[in-house]
Amino acid sequence: MTPSPSLLVTVDVGGTLGIAEGPGLAMRLTEASPLPAARAREIMRAGLHTQPALTDTVVAEVCEALEVPPEAFPRDVVPAPFRLFPCTTAALCRISAVATVATLSNVTCVDADTEGLRSQLSAWVSDFFPSCRLGHSKPDPQAFHAVANHFGVTPDRMIHIGDDWACDIVGAVEAGATAIWISGGRSMPHGSWGIDHHVLVAHDLAAAAMHTQHLATGSVE
Repeated sequence: MTPSPSLLVTVDVGGTLGIAEGPGLAMRLTEASPLPAARAREIMRAGLHTQPALTDTVVAEVCEALEVPPEAFPRDVVPAPFRLFPCTTAALCRISAVATVATLSNVTCVDADTEGLRSQLSAWVSDFFPSCRLGHSKPDPQAFHAVANHFGVTPDRMIHIGDDWACDIVGAVEAGATAIWISGGRSMPHGSWGIDHHVLVAHDLAAAAMHTQHLATGSVE
């Protein structure tokens, strides 16, 4: 098969392609904040993950929102080594045979290691879109639309694969894309919603690659 120039597959990074071998800035701030973890992550998606640089103003605003003393803001964070899951490269090879592939991830500017990902994945992945580059983070539909616009495709010709239900699946569906959820054996949240919106479920990226190939051969029109 040859890649379809009008079919775009975006893939989440952390938890989908592999895992960082160490805590990043967002995890350290979540642990430092007295807020519930889900609320802290929501705040950071809007006010930290979308920033191209950590200015004093950004740090002050994030600390205020998270109720973290400014002096406790981690200043020594560097990107942790990223370990690919065993099935990742083979799955990306299969996906890239039928579609253009790009990553779409929520990550802070200090945790983003685009060049590191490029060195591992450039054989199959055309470009890399961390939220700090886009200025939008999932589940904001603008994050998905920005990548679709970059490649000149409409959202209905876009498939997004990810493991986070709210950010990856709800976000993709609301953006008008097809969603494939990496379940890792978990039960689908709000099952009727997922069924109503034709969400596909895959245990891992290898299974998601099979779904993608089936969609590319006729189901995404």
